[in-house]
Amino acid sequence: MWGKREDMVVHDKKPFNAEPPPAALAGQALTPIEAFYSRNHGPIPDVDPASWRLCVDGLVDRELVLSLAELRQRFRSRTEVATLVCAGNRRAELLAVQPIPGQVPWGPATISTATWTGASLADVLAAAGPGPGAAHAAFTAMDVAPSVEQPYGSSIPLPKARAGEVLLAWAMNGEPLPRIHGGPVRVVVPGYIGARSVKWVQRITVQARPSESYFQAEDYRLLPPDGEPGPGRGISLGPLTMTSGILCPDDQRVPAGPTDVIGYAFAAEGRTIARVDVSLDGGRTWSQATVDDPPSPWAWQLWHTTLDLPTGTAEITARAWDDTGATQPESPASLWNPAGYDNTSWARVRVDVD
Repeated sequence: MWGKREDMVVHDKKPFNAEPPPAALAGQALTPIEAFYSRNHGPIPDVDPASWRLCVDGLVDRELVLSLAELRQRFRSRTEVATLVCAGNRRAELLAVQPIPGQVPWGPATISTATWTGASLADVLAAAGPGPGAAHAAFTAMDVAPSVEQPYGSSIPLPKARAGEVLLAWAMNGEPLPRIHGGPVRVVVPGYIGARSVKWVQRITVQARPSESYFQAEDYRLLPPDGEPGPGRGISLGPLTMTSGILCPDDQRVPAGPTDVIGYAFAAEGRTIARVDVSLDGGRTWSQATVDDPPSPWAWQLWHTTLDLPTGTAEITARAWDDTGATQPESPASLWNPAGYDNTSWARVRVDVD
């Protein structure tokens, strides 16, 4: 179980894909490592930190080969609080609309927040000196996905790569980065889908075009409902969109009367959550929850309220608004897509009330 909680919801053992029960995330601005979700495409590499090397090449003036010690000594360390979100978060709700074969039925807890410490990717790229035509930073990992027989890979646009918050992280919540989360070093791209925060990174290639890795060119792309997967088809997912989730109560039996309702909300890059509404009648009437300040510009905001639940079956609904006045779409049916990505519809949970 890779040091995870015993009650993790394990969707796959090989590769290891697991999320915590939603209530394990409730009320905690930072997610304990043992509760942090895990998304993988192949076997977990066992990398000796002493022999690990990072190669920086491509359209650069100076190719670099860095050991972990050199990365830590040569570049100033930086710590960011950042939320990572799987692009398939809340896919189970899309599966209820229409089947999506071969995809992990993620619930609402493939989202977690940690403090990440490492070198700023911007500093490493500055040392390499991106040259003419450079437009993307492509990452190659050490794990090999058996389904496509190639290492995991991804890329981000160079302007984002040069933003100071993108890290080559060697620590998580103040501890050495665990093997299950990409140790000894991973990329952390705040504000982007988790798939772009490549674990076990071993190469960074500065290039003119996005990565040609299957996981950039064909996977993690948003298709229309009748779309067919294929290289370059659909919209390549990158920056996160606004979402929310209900963490507690979580499909459980609760006593009638005042009940604490706790959840999270996350705004798109450069925005904040301004309001969260909660309803007990399917959205006909709403009450406003208390929304906490984010622990950083790149982190979720937790929210909470108390609802008076009547005896029977109660459906709790939540929707978030950002500081531009944008809100979430009502139904997952309107967001269904062949890969089950980006379910940002109103959050819902049903509970039996005694």
